[in-house]
Amino acid sequence: MKATGVFLLLLAAFTCGAAQGEENAVEELQVETLVKPETCSVLSTMGDTLRIHYTGKLTDGKVIDSSLSLDPLVVELGKRTVIAGLEQSLVGVCEGQKIKATIPSHLAYGKKGYPPTIPGDAVLEFEVEVVALMQQTPWQKMVNDVFPLVCLALVPTLLGLVGLYLYKKANAEKPSKKKAKDKKSKKK
Repeated sequence: MKATGVFLLLLAAFTCGAAQGEENAVEELQVETLVKPETCSVLSTMGDTLRIHYTGKLTDGKVIDSSLSLDPLVVELGKRTVIAGLEQSLVGVCEGQKIKATIPSHLAYGKKGYPPTIPGDAVLEFEVEVVALMQQTPWQKMVNDVFPLVCLALVPTLLGLVGLYLYKKANAEKPSKKKAKDKKSKKK
């Protein structure tokens, strides 16, 4: 009896461990390089703009979206114009590179999916070709990095000025009714 209990316990532990291994494989973004140009001196970073051609598929091979019959898609890294997993897979690529990204559900469309095309909890596979890579200019970097901080500092400052104005307005001397009556009686 003890041997059967131990066997069942070991079987349950092995099954849970195997299930966790499968979950972990799908839980992480996987990026495979299909083609890499001979010269790859400039790698993409956040803030850069890429022009890409892509084909997105479900794991069963069903194509869900493609840009091959259209103009290349323009993606500015960091602006969240594409799903998170695709954006993350495009960091560190160079012009002319082709990649295959296997994107877990939580980095794609999540539990809800994108009905009717993409079911909930779907793992997606994207084959992407980087047609062009334009690095952000120092001006763009300043706007992207500094401008939000300046705006963040301006909000409390503006709120403080509005508060000060309202405080002064509330505490300003108001003409009393008695003074107003005195002025009227003097005029007569």
